[in-house]
Amino acid sequence: MKKAIPVLFMTMVLAAVLSGCSMPGKAPAGEKEEFSETGEEPVRIGISFDSFVIERWLRDRDVFVATAQSLGAEVNVQNANGDVEEQISQIEYLIDKKMDVITIIPIDAEALKDVVKKAQLSGIRIICYDRMIRDVGSDLYISFDNRMVGTLMGEALAKSLPDGGRIFQIQGSSADYNVALVREGFEEALRGTGITIVYSTFCDNWLAELAFDAVSEGLAKNGGKVDGIMCGNDDLAGQAIRALTENKMAGKVPVVAQDAELSACQRIEEGTQTMTVYKSVDKEASTAARLAVAMAKGEDITDPDRTIAVTQTMNDGSGEVPYYPLEPVAVTKENMDEVIIEGGFHQREDVYLNID
Repeated sequence: MKKAIPVLFMTMVLAAVLSGCSMPGKAPAGEKEEFSETGEEPVRIGISFDSFVIERWLRDRDVFVATAQSLGAEVNVQNANGDVEEQISQIEYLIDKKMDVITIIPIDAEALKDVVKKAQLSGIRIICYDRMIRDVGSDLYISFDNRMVGTLMGEALAKSLPDGGRIFQIQGSSADYNVALVREGFEEALRGTGITIVYSTFCDNWLAELAFDAVSEGLAKNGGKVDGIMCGNDDLAGQAIRALTENKMAGKVPVVAQDAELSACQRIEEGTQTMTVYKSVDKEASTAARLAVAMAKGEDITDPDRTIAVTQTMNDGSGEVPYYPLEPVAVTKENMDEVIIEGGFHQREDVYLNID
């Protein structure tokens, strides 16, 4: 049982993490110019989230903000709540506020091209966080190796279905470039396994409820049968498993996904989800914040002598852009304690909450 944390302490922590963050689309109340003790204008970093519907983005926000503020930066957080026009408006607001760097988690990367180019013409550096915006020549793309994420999913299904089988592929948003990369890795891992994808679809805007409908439709089209399911993330997996439960198939059909959300870790221990891909969002967020501050100060983030150096590139369609990849890890019952609990990502009592 967790010990109660004093209300005053929690209030202080929350204030420390969220100070400097604005409400979506609105200027901070009583805003004024602030300068450091040296008389220099402080570094200003904007970060635009697609939404906070997915559990992990709240964690990304808190770590990013805390890390950047610890380095003396001001952080302006915007949340578009899944509305691409709102995200465009919020990025324009960050341009007007003269951010040094804008970090973007795009809803629809294609739709953001023009506003990103507008920011670049204003001299603002752009970081594509977790999802690439193609053809804009961003200053940094930081993400997990998404092809490897797909590979880990494919390998987990192949291990669960050694004799092959017919599977569903329930992907995330078709507007998310990462989805294509995950699919490439996934399908490559399935070659020669005897596993066949008999139903494949996308869930626009990553709406989890669409995964329930997709599995129901897939079952209807395949005589009520499926041997395994790949889901784009753990939110989708939760709804896919709900559909399996209604058909008395939960726990009998292996389901793989990504993000290592608490609910997914619980389902793995309960036996209804086979694996999830763990991505250390704390590391991604803190690294992105450190690189954002360095960029804002005019430092060369590709200098190999830096503590955190960007040494790889990825082609975004317009050319090579600096790329900082992070390594994902497959999580199953066998390594749950080692990776998730001992690593401090989730607490033991939470993961095993529903286990007698």
